[in-house]
Amino acid sequence: MPIEKAIYLDHNATTPVDPGVEKAMIRCMESFPGNPSSRYPSGVAALEELEIQRSNVAGLIGCAPSEIVFTSGGTESNNTVIKGLVDFGRPRACHIITSAVEHPAVLNPAIFLAELGVGLSVVQVDESGRVDPEAVVNEIRPETVLISIMLANNETGALQPIRDISRIASEQGVPLHADAAQAVGKIPVDVNDLGVDFLTIAGHKLYAPKGVGALFVREGRRLTPLMHGAAQEGGRRAGTESVLLATGLGEACRIARQRLGRDTPGTKDMRDHLQKLLFEGIEDLVLHGPLEERLPNTLFVSVPGIEGNRILEGIPEIQASTGAACHDRSVSLSHVLAAMRVPPEVGMGALRLTVGRTNDMDQMEAAARLLIRRIRELRSGR
Repeated sequence: MPIEKAIYLDHNATTPVDPGVEKAMIRCMESFPGNPSSRYPSGVAALEELEIQRSNVAGLIGCAPSEIVFTSGGTESNNTVIKGLVDFGRPRACHIITSAVEHPAVLNPAIFLAELGVGLSVVQVDESGRVDPEAVVNEIRPETVLISIMLANNETGALQPIRDISRIASEQGVPLHADAAQAVGKIPVDVNDLGVDFLTIAGHKLYAPKGVGALFVREGRRLTPLMHGAAQEGGRRAGTESVLLATGLGEACRIARQRLGRDTPGTKDMRDHLQKLLFEGIEDLVLHGPLEERLPNTLFVSVPGIEGNRILEGIPEIQASTGAACHDRSVSLSHVLAAMRVPPEVGMGALRLTVGRTNDMDQMEAAARLLIRRIRELRSGR
C-alpha cells in the first residue's frame, strides 16, 4: 500500500522526501550542471551552491561549515570515523570502545577491525538500553583511539548520556564519536553542547533523499580518508561532490531547523496518545526503552506470546516495523533487545511505531483501533 494511503509509522526506518526538499533539488538540477571543482562559471556556481548547503547542514548542529563533510549516508560517515583513527600498520596498538546497542554501521566496522587485531571493548547497557558512563571510563586504555556511542537508538529511541561521556573522553584525551543519524532533525542537536569530536548525519532520516549524509569533524581532528582520490571535501572524502544530493540534505536541514520547535512537541503528543491507547486496550503490553529519555517520536512495545510480524501481516493499513528495519525479514531477537536482556518470548512480539510529519492524531486513533483488534483476534485464535 503506498505511503500516502497507509498509516505510515516507520519514520525511524526512513522518511519521505519533504516537498520543499524536492523543489530545491529540481531547482538544483535546472540551475547547477557544473562540476564544483571546475573554475569556469557553471563550476563556480555549483561550488557556491554546495557551500550554501554545507552552511545549512552546519547550522542545524551548531558547527562551522568547514567542519562538515558530505558523504553517501550514515554508514559511510560511521565507517570513516571508526576506520579513520586506526593505524593499520600497528592495529594492535589501537583500541576502540563502543556499546552493545549500536547500529550495525558501527558494530560491524568495529568487529572488522577487531579481527585485524584492534582492541575492542563493547560496553553493555541497562534494561532500558542506556549506557552507564562509568562503564565507559572503566574500558579506557592508554591505546584507546576512539569512543563511539550513538546519540539515540534506532529501535528504542533511548537517548544516551553523551554529555557525561564527552566529559570523560575529554579528561582522558580520547576522541568521541556520536552516531546521531536518528536524532538529528527530531531533537535539538548541538555538537558543542554535546562535546563530541565527530557526529554522523543520515539524510533519509530527516526528510532528505537516500544516498546522502554528512560527517561533522571538529576542527583540528584528523582522519585517514576512507576513499583516496582527488582533494574534494578538503581532502577528507574523495570523489566529485553531488551538488544535487547536498542540496537535498542542506534544504532538509534548513527546514528541520525551522520546524523543530513545533515538530518535536507535535510528534511527542502523537506518540504519547498512541501509547496511551495501546496500553489501555492491550493486556500485558511491554514498553522497551526509557519512559522519558527517548526520542519524542518513538514507541517500541512488545505483545508477549505473539510474533510482531504476525500482527503487522494482518494490518496492511499500517506500515511499521517489528524492530530495526534492517532486520525486518529475520525472526531472530534483535541485538538491541538481547543486550537489554529482554526474554525472547517477549521480544519476538516487538513493534516499532515511529511517527513523523506525515501523521496526525486521527491516524493515531485509527492505528490503535487496528492494532488492538488484530491482537485480540490473534489471542482468540482467529
